[in-house]
Amino acid sequence: MTGSALPGAGRRYFKAHGLGNDYLVFTSGTAWTLHPAAVQAVCHRWEGVGSDGIVLELPPVGAVRRLRMFNPDGSEFERSGNGLRVYATFLASTGMVGDEPFRVEVGGGVVGMRVHGRTEDGEHDVSVEMGQVSFDPAAVDLDREALDDDGRIRLPAGPVAIIPVSVGNPHCVVFTDDLSDQVLHELGPALATHPAFRNGTNVQLAWPAGETAVRIRIWERGVGPTSASGTSSCAVAAAAVRNGLLPPGQLAVFMDGGRFDVEVTERFEVTLRGPVQEVGTGELAPSFCAGLEGWRP
Repeated sequence: MTGSALPGAGRRYFKAHGLGNDYLVFTSGTAWTLHPAAVQAVCHRWEGVGSDGIVLELPPVGAVRRLRMFNPDGSEFERSGNGLRVYATFLASTGMVGDEPFRVEVGGGVVGMRVHGRTEDGEHDVSVEMGQVSFDPAAVDLDREALDDDGRIRLPAGPVAIIPVSVGNPHCVVFTDDLSDQVLHELGPALATHPAFRNGTNVQLAWPAGETAVRIRIWERGVGPTSASGTSSCAVAAAAVRNGLLPPGQLAVFMDGGRFDVEVTERFEVTLRGPVQEVGTGELAPSFCAGLEGWRP
């Protein structure tokens, strides 16, 4: 948990996705409480609205907007690049922001955001300054004792070279030229739930796809295989620069869902930019909210 008491939300929601990675935006309210079972019910693909997570807007403090984020398994997590950009699209679609920069507090830090307008396809073009990444194992709550002298983590099938990266949330990057489903399903859950990561981690398989591009596959903590992830894109781009595989600057990150652009400076400050497709708005039924307290998957 990144917050203290479980927050409450209203019934109305906004839904959008970034390259297939979709989020629901709710604002603070009293219609239901975001305890794990309730979050699971709302995110359920058949019995709820369906989403890869929930973004909850809290009352602002001055000019800084505030958020909390929840995985579809009900766990709260630090931040999501796509979740942030979906939230920015919510603000733009309701006229609360234009093309001016604004700031959002999430996961204990403040990030800068901007909606640059719409793409030729009518999607929102949104960027978020994710800050400076860290490669310190402590930043992702990784037990250093689990790594050998070559930075490899021990798995039943053998040691695997990893790069821990914090983008405000934990990531584990593995550079390999085998980005197959088989390898993703072998390494993804094994690393995401490895006891060396005290709070779990997001996992990326990656390999350069040109002089300024990289191809990645994603296993998201609390979700599983994911078509796109903003923070994963930032983590891989930064790791590729650190390892000398790609130069700093504007980099293209290709995922199953499409492409994000990530700028990596020489100080490893990262900015994520890409499209967000607005899906629509809706309202949870009163009877659905009433049943959330005792919902079981």
